[in-house]
Amino acid sequence: MQHTIALRPWEMEDLSDLVRYADNSKIAQNLTDMFPHPYSREDGIAFIQMTKNFKDGVIFCVTINDEVAGSIGVFIQKDIMRRNAELGYWIAEPFWGKGVCTAAVKLMVSYGFRHFEIDRIYARPFGRNIASQKVLMNAGFSFEARFYQNIIKNGILEDELFFGIRKTSITI
Repeated sequence: MQHTIALRPWEMEDLSDLVRYADNSKIAQNLTDMFPHPYSREDGIAFIQMTKNFKDGVIFCVTINDEVAGSIGVFIQKDIMRRNAELGYWIAEPFWGKGVCTAAVKLMVSYGFRHFEIDRIYARPFGRNIASQKVLMNAGFSFEARFYQNIIKNGILEDELFFGIRKTSITI
């Protein structure tokens, strides 16, 4: 069966799917501490409202065959980093290993370079998050750096990796 993967704005109608999928410790363990766990209905409402007013980039709902499958965004940096955007994403566990994340990243990269005055998009997966590293490589990102035991998550020091893609390296 053919899967149609798309990005679109978050809507309040997505709330129950958002909460159902985001309330997963396997997702939260690979994101910043700003991503709550457990993930409540109130967290989902606040998130969807925030995406509506977000000015420093864009945050989209990832869908597969029109079903909510995760979230992805680019976050435009400021000051001397203003020509860069950070990519952040998560995909619901039922969709892991099906190419959904790689396709969503490719769509977001294309969107980011078309709509924002940026030259580079980067992502910072945890060193132990091999799946996310593979997604980025499969989406055309290059490994740029590893910062050893640079971040702390759940009381454990973790490596932080940097992957980047440049506007000049892709066809938009």
